[in-house]
Amino acid sequence: MPKNRRQFLKLTGAAALGSIIAKESFALSNSNSAEIIKPPRLKIGDTVAVTSPAGAVWDAAANEKFKNILEQLGFKVILGKTLTEKFGYFAGSDELRATELTNFFADKNISAISTAKGGWGCARILPLLNYNIIKQNPKPIIGFSDITTLLNAIYAKTNMVTYHGPVGNSGWNTFTTDNFKAVLFSDKPALLNTTGKEEDKHTAINSGKASGVLVGGNLSVICSLIGSNYLPDWKNKILFLEEVKEEPYRIDRMLTQLKLAGVLDAVSGIVFGKCVKCTAEEPEKAFTFMQVLEQHFKPLPIPVFYGSMIGHIENKLTIPIGINAEMDADKGTIQLKEGAVI
Repeated sequence: MPKNRRQFLKLTGAAALGSIIAKESFALSNSNSAEIIKPPRLKIGDTVAVTSPAGAVWDAAANEKFKNILEQLGFKVILGKTLTEKFGYFAGSDELRATELTNFFADKNISAISTAKGGWGCARILPLLNYNIIKQNPKPIIGFSDITTLLNAIYAKTNMVTYHGPVGNSGWNTFTTDNFKAVLFSDKPALLNTTGKEEDKHTAINSGKASGVLVGGNLSVICSLIGSNYLPDWKNKILFLEEVKEEPYRIDRMLTQLKLAGVLDAVSGIVFGKCVKCTAEEPEKAFTFMQVLEQHFKPLPIPVFYGSMIGHIENKLTIPIGINAEMDADKGTIQLKEGAVI
């Protein structure tokens, strides 16, 4: 039996959380008054567990490739059972994915949890997670795309900082790795900026600066959670968004949903990451993507800029959810006001 499999089976047997999760939902109240919980910073020699809480990993070689990347960063690695499970388009049943994630939080030998990929499925496991265990065992959980669900739900339920950053099948180039380290290896406030390449220039839709707590992630995922109790309060927040393969009319629809839900009127500033393949199939019959953004954002009395290195792109920032920051729409920067770890 492979070593990682033995470690997982030992963990699941010891924690015996599966039956507990199946019987009861551990939902804590969403609170803005509770003190923020920062996970300990990462260091060489720490153990990182890799899980797939959403889509199935169809390329088995991707698991070993990501394991090698993490080991090159100086980590020991545990690969979860979900990385080899298939349940339709999910990486195992809802119960398995929820149990594995909760167990990884409970394990004192694990310092951080990284996700293999996004896809779809995190929302299905939200009622099955044990948020008390998660809150009592703060550690970084990192991912993006559908992982947006977990990052915001865990922050909303526990006040623990989570991290919108690269997953296993991301390109772990120098820019992405350096920003990952700047946020997770150091307790100093990081400056989150563009790469400096001409193609990565930002656009200030509304000039100015704004301060607030960072929240956000994938636009369609956030919209799918509107009306649930798994999202944070939006007041005095800096909302960051990203999207991929959505036509302008769909972006329009989703931003309208945020407007009607009161989100856009509550936040203090908005940062939109680079939207990949967000052009209309019939451009002569449609608004452009930037026209849609301007229609929704220009009337707002808050700073807004487009083009941050967030989302389904090669060069990727790691954005801490729950941390105070200042955005500068004219410079296209996000300056953390505090360290994202302790």
